[in-house]
Order: sequence, then C-alpha cells, then structure tokens
Amino acid sequence: MALNYELRTIFMRISRRKRPDKPLIPHYNLNERIRVPEVRLLDEEGNNIGVLPVAEALQKAKEQELDLVEINPKANPPVAKLIDFTRFKYQKEKEMRKQKISSHVSDIKGVRLSIRIGDHDFDIRVAQAEKFIDRGDKVKPEIMLKGRENAHPEIAFEVIKRFFSKLNELVEVRYEQDPIKQGNKITSIIIKKS
Repeated sequence: MALNYELRTIFMRISRRKRPDKPLIPHYNLNERIRVPEVRLLDEEGNNIGVLPVAEALQKAKEQELDLVEINPKANPPVAKLIDFTRFKYQKEKEMRKQKISSHVSDIKGVRLSIRIGDHDFDIRVAQAEKFIDRGDKVKPEIMLKGRENAHPEIAFEVIKRFFSKLNELVEVRYEQDPIKQGNKITSIIIKKS
C-alpha cells in the first residue's frame, strides 16, 4: 500500500516554484548610463534635433529638466530622446497592461456528454459551455460510446445536435468542426459567431 502511494505521489508531483516575472517594459539606458560617444537626439515631440555628443545632449536635458533616454540603441548612431522618464515609464506600463488584458488566448474546453444524459445534467453542461464561450474559449462536446452504443452512433450525433441548438439559443455559435466519429468517440468543436 505504501509503495502504491509513493508511486502516485511521484507521478502527481506539481512544481510550485514561482517563475520570475518578466518586466512589463524593457530596460532603457538613461542619462549617465548611455555609453556611446554620440546620439541622434529627438525632443519631447519627436522632432529630430541632430547628431550630438552625449555630453552635449546631457547638457540640453539638464537645461530643460528632462531625462536623456536611449530609445533605440541598435541604430547607427543610437537614438536618444529628451523626456520625463517617470511619465514615459508609466505610459509604457499602462499600454502593456492594456495589451496583456486584451490578448486572451482561447483554450478548448471539453464538455463530456453521454447518450443517456439526464435533462438536468444536460442543462448544466449547456450552462458551462455558455460560460466558456462568453469567455472567448472554444467548446468541444464529446460522447464516449461504450459497448452496444457503438452500433448506434446516430443517437450520439442527435445528442450533440441537441446540445448545439440549445447552446445556440443562449449564445450565437457555429461549428468550427462538424460532429465526427473517431474510434469510439464522437466530438465536435463549437465557437462563438463573430
């Protein structure tokens, strides 16, 4: 019994290590950290001032009480801009957060049905699927055929069609993949109409 428990724990181990978070914005060299002899200088509005030595560009930044930030270090010469770095950093972080929120990666969520599913269980599965589709995920209804059920797959196709029509009453959906039989399993993929 103890050996069986140990084997189960070996195969079920989950990594709980916290992965380091990537910074929201890349690292920028600013003011005295810029290590190149000259830079192409831009003002706050993005107008080109010209190619200047770094010391002179730093002097202009101090006169205007701004920071000299290296925007494009790979250009020849590197591009630097006169800006208030704290405001610039805040705006970049705000843009990145907004972009991160809007980029939801859709998953395929499986919903297990059966030929003999009860009405209440069926309604629960439809409600789950509606929640998944509203979130932007795809829904994959699947029916496993057992024993004698393999002789009558048309009943399973009817259950999936009923599931689709019931879901379509709640949310406008369409088939990404029509119901098909693969071995003893009948599956389909349903997505939101766009």
